[in-house]
Amino acid sequence: MAECEWYCKFSRSRCGFIILLLTMMVIVFLTNYQFEDYVPRWWTEYHDGSAIRSGFINTTGAVVSSKSNDDAADIHYSEFAFDNSTGQQTVLSGSTGHQTRLNTSTQQDTRLNLRAVMTVERITNLTTDVKTALTTPVPYVSPGPYHVEYPHEYHFILDEPEKCQQQKPFLVLMVPVAPYNREARDAVRSTWGSERRVRGKRVLLFFLLALPSGDGMEQLQEKVLQESKEHQDLLQSDFIDCYKNLTIKTMVMMEWLSSRCPNASYAMKIDSDMFLNVNTLVNMLLNAPKENYMTGLVARWGAVLRDPNSKWYLPKNVFSEMIYPPYALGLGYIVSMDLPRKLVEASRKVKAVYIEDVYLGLCMRQLGINPTDPPAGNLFNVFPVTYNRCTYSRLIASTTHSITDQVNAWKDLQKPGPPC
Repeated sequence: MAECEWYCKFSRSRCGFIILLLTMMVIVFLTNYQFEDYVPRWWTEYHDGSAIRSGFINTTGAVVSSKSNDDAADIHYSEFAFDNSTGQQTVLSGSTGHQTRLNTSTQQDTRLNLRAVMTVERITNLTTDVKTALTTPVPYVSPGPYHVEYPHEYHFILDEPEKCQQQKPFLVLMVPVAPYNREARDAVRSTWGSERRVRGKRVLLFFLLALPSGDGMEQLQEKVLQESKEHQDLLQSDFIDCYKNLTIKTMVMMEWLSSRCPNASYAMKIDSDMFLNVNTLVNMLLNAPKENYMTGLVARWGAVLRDPNSKWYLPKNVFSEMIYPPYALGLGYIVSMDLPRKLVEASRKVKAVYIEDVYLGLCMRQLGINPTDPPAGNLFNVFPVTYNRCTYSRLIASTTHSITDQVNAWKDLQKPGPPC
C-alpha cells in the first residue's frame, strides 16, 4: 500500500513536470525566444520585411518569394529601419531594391511639406475645378519620426463626389496606391475591380492617391489627370505619397467614405497587389453585422517592438504598452459604413503613429469596439496561397507573388464549371 501511495505521488509529480515542460516549450516557440518583449512569432514574420523579401517557407512548405510590387505607398513588406544616429528612416521599396530615405527631422519634414505645396503649384493644365480645390497647407510642424501629421485639413485634388449617391453601392472597394503605379491599377481594373454587381449587390471601386514627388512629378501628375478622365475612379489628396504617410492616406480615406458614401453598407480597404474574391466577400457580408463591424485578418497579442534596429520600432515614450490592442492587418480589412465617421472622431483623441493598421486598432480601442474575426480562418491570407481553383473559390483575399499571378488566378476562376 505504501509503495502504491509513493508511486501515485511520483506519477502525479511526473505528470505535472511534463505539463510544465510542454507549456514552457510552447511559450518559447510562440515568442521565438524573445522573452523580454513577448513577441509572437507570426507577428514578427508579418512585420519583418527582410523575411518576406528573402523568401519565407509557409506552412505548406512552399517558398514565398518577395513581392514584386514596388509601390512605396502600399507595399506591405517594405523594409523600414530607423537610425538613431542620423535621425533617418529607410524605406526599401519593392523588389527593385530602390531605396528612399525620409529624414524625420523637422527640417526635412518641412522640406517634404514645401515639396507638396510646390507640386500643387507647379502642376500645369489643371481644370478650373481642380485649381479651385487646391489650397496652400498651413505651416507645418514636424510630428517626429514615429508620428504623422494627422488630424490635419487635407483637400482632394481629384474627387468623385457624386458617384456613391448616384449608384448606391452595397460595397465600396478602396485601393491605396502610389501615383506612378498605373500597372497595378490596370491589373485591378481588369480583374476583381471590374465586378460591378455581385449577388445582386452593387460594388464600386476607387483608387486613393496622394501627390507625386521627385523628378518628373509634373509629367506624372499629368498622366494621373488623364487617367482620371478616362476611368473616373481616382481620388487624390494633397500630401506627399510615401510609405510613412500611409496612416494619413488611411484616415483621409475614412473621411471620404464618411462624407461621400454614408448610404453604402460596407467598405473594404485592400492593397493593389492582392487577389480578391468579391463573390465570397459579398456572400460573407450578406450575413455580417451592420454596425461597429471591422473584420479581416485580426492580429491579437502583437508585441510592440523595442529594438531600435527593428523596422517597426516604437519607443516607450511613444507607446508605453508592451502589447498592441487587436487590429486588422492592413493587407485588407472591411468596415461597416458607420465606422469611418467614428474612427475619424476617435482619431482626434489618439496621436497618429506611422503604422497604419496599428493606428486603426488604437482608434477602435478608443471607441470601445473590438475587431471581429472572420467566420473562417482561411478567408484572409497574409502569405501568397498557391493557386488552386477550389481553394481560391472559397477564400476572400490573398497576397500574390506577382501581378501576372493575380490576373491569371482571377481569369481562371471566371471560367464556367464548378470550381471544386
